[in-house]
Amino acid sequence: MSSSNRAADEFTRLVEIMATLRGPDGCPWDREQSIDTLKPFVLEETYEVLDAIDAHDHAALCEELGDFVFEAVFLAQLESEAGHFTIADSLQRVADKLVRRHPHVFARDAGDAPIDSAGQVRTRWEEIKAQERGGAAKPRTLLSGIAPTLPALLRAYHIGVRAASVNFDWSRAADVVDKIQEEVDELREVVAHGRPVDPARAEEEMGDLLFSVAQLARQLGIEPETALRKANDKFTRRFTTMERSIADSGRAMTTMTLDALEQEWQRAKSQQRAE
Repeated sequence: MSSSNRAADEFTRLVEIMATLRGPDGCPWDREQSIDTLKPFVLEETYEVLDAIDAHDHAALCEELGDFVFEAVFLAQLESEAGHFTIADSLQRVADKLVRRHPHVFARDAGDAPIDSAGQVRTRWEEIKAQERGGAAKPRTLLSGIAPTLPALLRAYHIGVRAASVNFDWSRAADVVDKIQEEVDELREVVAHGRPVDPARAEEEMGDLLFSVAQLARQLGIEPETALRKANDKFTRRFTTMERSIADSGRAMTTMTLDALEQEWQRAKSQQRAE
């Protein structure tokens, strides 16, 4: 059996299992769920997939992808029961979209200019999306398709991608660094010594700074949400190493000076690098 045939069989089996769980003789918990109650589970599975990717844990990724697909099937089952659409409709839409947005693969024309770089593909993708929005019944703007529920740093990244698709962008990463320095200077002015801090302005300037940092990440080909998640994990590992070392020495962190804590922090960094 080919891998595609096996995938089709297993996907059909999953859809049928989900229908049974929601059926009259199915699971009481599954039958109580709605698209709203499933939101935290969808989010949880998303981050578990990301954790497996970050760890390059292929066995975990295999399992987490199954859980992720299950949430999609669960949501589609609920929508099917309500008469809105089926999972087949969702699959058809995404398949049609992929074919439509990859004309250089599925609809080559002898007169078309060759597309041989990821950047060209991205530009063409955004052009086709813009054309689709123009032909939609409900007018949409370039940025309206970005989900406001995305993590703010990731949303800032995607806003920059969309703006760049119409050439509204810095020409060089170095220019974004200059913009970041400008935002830092403005924030420094807000928190200058001897002056009361204006919370509203501080929040605004901090937002501008974070938005600019997200654009620098984009210019450098870095997805900022992933970069920050990895930095969070690195800090957590080092802080935990430092905390355990201090506890093993019989000291308490709350009684130590900042200089002493910094020495322990540097020791933890060296230990992790060695490992």
